[in-house]
Parts: sequence; structure tokens; C-alpha cells
Amino acid sequence: MKFTRVATTAIAATGALAFALTALSGTAVAAGKKAKKEKCFGVVAKGMNDCATSTHSCAGQSKIDNHPEEWVYVTKGLCERIAGGKTKAKKS
Repeated sequence: MKFTRVATTAIAATGALAFALTALSGTAVAAGKKAKKEKCFGVVAKGMNDCATSTHSCAGQSKIDNHPEEWVYVTKGLCERIAGGKTKAKKS
């Protein structure tokens, strides 16, 4: 198959457009990750916490489900809508 100058230009333009759209979608995803977050306490499954508490020093170390000190980051405003979710820690 013989490519003409027009076909070659069209292929290059399509590739450049695809690259630009991919870059823009990556920027949109990054902007979404910067959405306001808040800590939500008391709704975390065992081993799924985001950070330390008074009983351990790192993420993923929670021993029981729904411990009142364990927390996970959620989108701001979502915690109140989760059953048992609190925006402030309750000491156990």
C-alpha cells in the first residue's frame, strides 16, 4: 500500500489529537483527586484504614471492623451519609 502525503499527514494529525486528548483526560483525573477530602471515622473494614491511631502506627493495621478511632479519607460531605460515619474520632 502506497501512502500519499495526505494520508501520512492525516495519520500524524490523528495521532497528535489522540495524544492531546489522553493528556487532557489525565489532567482531569488529577484535578478530581484534589477534590476536598475529610476523614471519616468508625466505618473502616479490618485492615483498610488510612493511617495511624492510638493503637497502631500505620495504614492497613486495623484489627477490627468499624473501630471508632479508625478512619479513611472520603469526599467531603460523604461521611455524614454513611451509616455510623463520624467526622470526629471517638476515643475507645
